[in-house]
Amino acid sequence: MIKNVHEAAYATVEVSAASGGYPVFVGPSLLAFVPVVVGTYAPAQRLAVISDDRVGPIHGQTVGKALRDAGHDVTFLTFPEGEASKTRKFWSILTDEMLEAGLGRDCAVVAVGGGVTTDLAGFVAATFLRGVPVIQVPTTTLSMVDASVGGKTGVDVRNGKNMVGAFHAPSAVVADTEALGTLDPRFLAEGIVEAVKHGAILDEEHFLGLANTTKELILADPKESARCVTASVRLKSQVVARDEFERGLRQVLNFGHTVGHALEAATDYRLGHGRAVAFGMVAEARLGERLGLTEASTSERLIDVLAELVDRTALEVETSTVIDFLSADKKARGGRTRYVLLRRIGQVLDQGGWAREVDEDEVRTVVDEVISGW
Repeated sequence: MIKNVHEAAYATVEVSAASGGYPVFVGPSLLAFVPVVVGTYAPAQRLAVISDDRVGPIHGQTVGKALRDAGHDVTFLTFPEGEASKTRKFWSILTDEMLEAGLGRDCAVVAVGGGVTTDLAGFVAATFLRGVPVIQVPTTTLSMVDASVGGKTGVDVRNGKNMVGAFHAPSAVVADTEALGTLDPRFLAEGIVEAVKHGAILDEEHFLGLANTTKELILADPKESARCVTASVRLKSQVVARDEFERGLRQVLNFGHTVGHALEAATDYRLGHGRAVAFGMVAEARLGERLGLTEASTSERLIDVLAELVDRTALEVETSTVIDFLSADKKARGGRTRYVLLRRIGQVLDQGGWAREVDEDEVRTVVDEVISGW
């Protein structure tokens, strides 16, 4: 009989960080262990379980019931699903509801859902009464391999994505890969894009492994899903351990996201994050190739994998609008947007820093190419 989450998990990845370490438990059938994880890593009697109105009735209620059965006082909160809800408005609504429920500094937040939920609920935890613990329970590929790990939280504003936020590391992460079986294959596939990014910037072997198992991952094969999530979390955790607050090396994790976030904002977030980042990675790889800094054919190698995951037909967006949002990118320095460029698959260019300024005409050219389809 399995008695603890360490035995139940396919893998446990220990994330080391300046603000404190935490475990990431990966594997099927782990939702039942959330009460044990809360009791061990964020002991609090009163809990706010936060989920969106799509995931809430499926997984959020399951987690909430398990916590109540374990003796916790649970306040269950939901918000409308989608990126449009990742705003200061819903941050305010959720924090007000927690205050009205009488939750204090001795409470903890349990976030159950995809990347929007882990970002928004994480920001709620970071700011509620100046900060309370958060347990992240990601239920999508994207949130398992990326959004729930590393402590980035925040909301979108008119000027762009994730412009208001905080670093607030979780006390623990529970990634139940069985939840992936409830996803629409399109959303599941888009989430795999973040895993492709990890391979592209850090590990060619991981990139090749994803290329060879795309079909199994889209079908939420339990073994391959657990392997993919574990490998990506390990890669990201190595970066976070060296640079938790993105003062240097962690910038590499923004590959594809500078252009990708601008595309999301330019389409008023109608474009999904995974597809936007796929377009962004192709654009930034082509940018490096144009400058003679990235190995030729790198963008084509990316396309070979990404074409299996997202729709690559033309986007209904103007290049000038994308450029405007790029100019307001939160990672800009001195008003100049900076881009992470690859040397080749598995290796980021690190000449003069992990991100570099690029002439706007070059950026405009590749954006114009990519939004026309690839």
